[in-house]
Amino acid sequence: MLVSAKEMLNKARDGKYAVGQFNINNLEWTKSILTVAEELKSPVILGVSEGAGKYMTGFKTIVGMVNGMLEEMKITVPVALHLDHGTFEGAQKCIRAGFSSIMFDGSHYPIDENIEKTKILVDACNVLGVSIEAEVGSIGGEEDGVVGLGECADPKECKAIADLGVTMLAAGIGNIHGKYPANWPGLSFETLEAVKKEVGDMPLVLHGGTGIPADMIKKAISLGVAKINVNTECQLSFAEATRKYIEEGKDQQGKGFDPRKLLAPGAEAIKATVREKMELFGSVGKA
Repeated sequence: MLVSAKEMLNKARDGKYAVGQFNINNLEWTKSILTVAEELKSPVILGVSEGAGKYMTGFKTIVGMVNGMLEEMKITVPVALHLDHGTFEGAQKCIRAGFSSIMFDGSHYPIDENIEKTKILVDACNVLGVSIEAEVGSIGGEEDGVVGLGECADPKECKAIADLGVTMLAAGIGNIHGKYPANWPGLSFETLEAVKKEVGDMPLVLHGGTGIPADMIKKAISLGVAKINVNTECQLSFAEATRKYIEEGKDQQGKGFDPRKLLAPGAEAIKATVREKMELFGSVGKA
């Protein structure tokens, strides 16, 4: 059974660890992530972008697939199904479809409009027991065609959004989606500390978890980050393992072209990536 992310993130905040959000794109990705979460007894958040939702034919399809897997795989750890960087309309669709958590990314709106739209969604989520993430200060890189420069959030604006009663807050602290460039200056812990001072116990979210050095991850967790998003790293490991399988000609051996065999190395690579991240984030054994 899907759960709100609220309890797992409050526990992570108090326990000084972070819950990983791993984005899903199909059955293989979802199965790999759930398998490792159950093996390591770690809570987990399955992230779905609106682009991935469209690719998988719609949010209701995803809810049905994930709920079916939780039952058939006998998953006992807490699992939240979360919309990633959702629009106002997309967030409403996910709530109706049965997602247990949503993110409304209003960071590209003027702060007053961000507050107005977030408040409407907070009220709906409170009635239904759905957790909600909001964002202030854009995350750099590209996510479903939305490009951000990675500007740092205004701590006062973070407080205004947090005061609406959101479950968690994503604040830009110099993090970006995708691969980090060689000249990336690193996370702005000064901004993170200022945000934390304004929002108090609000669990904070770190987007762009791929490629951030382990010491920065651990420091961010110590400063209030309770949720870390990982997507690109799973994509890269999946692609590398699949390429290796084909370049070695294994798809031409016997029935190696069978999609269940063709996709297996990539699925195993995702498992390894998720396992590594859960250990780094400190969520192992916290279910």
